[in-house]
Amino acid sequence: MFTQQDLEQLREKGISPDQLNRQLNFFKSGFPFLQIVAPASYFKGIMKVEKQQEKDFLKCWQVYLEDEKSITKFVPASGAASRMFKDLFAFLDADYDVPTTEFEKAFFSHLPKFAFVVSLDEACRDLYGKDSSMLCSEGQYKQVVEALLYTDGLDYGNMPKGLLLFHTYPEGNRTAVGEHLHEGALYARRADGLVKVHFTVSEEHKELFELLVAARKLSYEIKLGVRFSVSFSVQKPATDTLAVDLENQPFREEDGSLLFRPGGHGALIENLNDIDSDIIFIKNIDNVVPDRLKEEEAHYKKLLAGILVAMQKRAFTYLGMLESEKVTSDELEEMLAFTENELCITHNEIFETDDQLKAYLKRKLDRPFRVCGMVKNQGEPGGGPFIVVNPDGTASLQILESTQINRNDSRAMDAFRNGSHFNPVDLVCGVKCYQGNKFDLTKFVDPNTGFISQKSKNGKELKAIELPGLWNGAMSDWNTLFVEVPISTFNPVKTVNDLLRPEHQQK
Repeated sequence: MFTQQDLEQLREKGISPDQLNRQLNFFKSGFPFLQIVAPASYFKGIMKVEKQQEKDFLKCWQVYLEDEKSITKFVPASGAASRMFKDLFAFLDADYDVPTTEFEKAFFSHLPKFAFVVSLDEACRDLYGKDSSMLCSEGQYKQVVEALLYTDGLDYGNMPKGLLLFHTYPEGNRTAVGEHLHEGALYARRADGLVKVHFTVSEEHKELFELLVAARKLSYEIKLGVRFSVSFSVQKPATDTLAVDLENQPFREEDGSLLFRPGGHGALIENLNDIDSDIIFIKNIDNVVPDRLKEEEAHYKKLLAGILVAMQKRAFTYLGMLESEKVTSDELEEMLAFTENELCITHNEIFETDDQLKAYLKRKLDRPFRVCGMVKNQGEPGGGPFIVVNPDGTASLQILESTQINRNDSRAMDAFRNGSHFNPVDLVCGVKCYQGNKFDLTKFVDPNTGFISQKSKNGKELKAIELPGLWNGAMSDWNTLFVEVPISTFNPVKTVNDLLRPEHQQK
């Protein structure tokens, strides 16, 4: 099926023909749906931390920070902001020239409240000789939007969210990248003052990210009394996935070459795997707040981290005992209870000997750990916490998206709809084993998770594969704990008008 030109293209990208054939089979057969046992809930997969427990876990994290272990804050930041401005793009295409929808009216009536308005005014003056307020007073609303979104102006319609001005400050307005650096200093700062932050970015915008950090880094360090180590990576070409036509044949460009597309968030497991740290925080680029709200954010990040190191320490102790072979039947039962009650892992196996139980416990405990903050479900889109059957027949805690559920299975759909919490993407990860060596995170991915989406290229319909999500199938074989955190810690910016919400405004 593949030509010599195809094989050369695969070699350049680092993709094997076997990988491509596997993808083609998924287009034909689809991805298997996951079997839900039940939604995770209080006392069955979701921990609700009491005040006294909070103090203990926060102390665990403080002690851990003093040990000068390597800690990194990992921020997926490659996503374009075009969807954030979809309503404004629609306004430009509309057959009317004045704000008509509630969204448009809110945007223009509150324009001075946006952190980017000063830069927008400069762009408007350069293009039209007038600032945004003057243009609006003259009914030139579309010119204001063009200055905001298009290349001749601020080009916000083509920029990644991380480079947009989000919040207003007396000393200078701040981008989402700047907010993540400030936030990281509150909970990921080692005793020696080092704060490591890693952003995954697109190749085309990498230099802009680097220039922004270079321009702001020193002033942030002086203000916060820290040292920042900021790094960047791009999604690896080898994680791109093949596109096919509607007949499931490889989609080809006009020159005959195969069309590949980025594999989605799941591809970032490769980038995460390259981070040589003991603990890694993960949070989306657009979920940030101004300084006045950061203390609460940091409080819950430290709480999640304290729970992680406490639970991981117990697992490490058990693994050391299993390795020494000096372990009693009662101790093995204690370990089994830990996997069942604390990690919510269930099984159908019958252990006829202690050696069989030891092998099972080693397999289940010697894995990466993650603690995931979960907020009460308030109708937000996205995945949630569930107990799911694994390929090995055990069941464990997983984060699921609606695309992973069989919509023809009424029981599964009822379970998905009745979930009490959803995933705000608030993770703390332990990625080293009890012997101090880093796990190969690619070994803990469920390759049979993912979904197929409909796209188009040059007016032609095509189908594309999205790899297992970074916090879904890409972390399928991790040990997982879900912890309830307040909705106040979840403040994403999905549309530009979200920046008008009180959480994103200075009082």
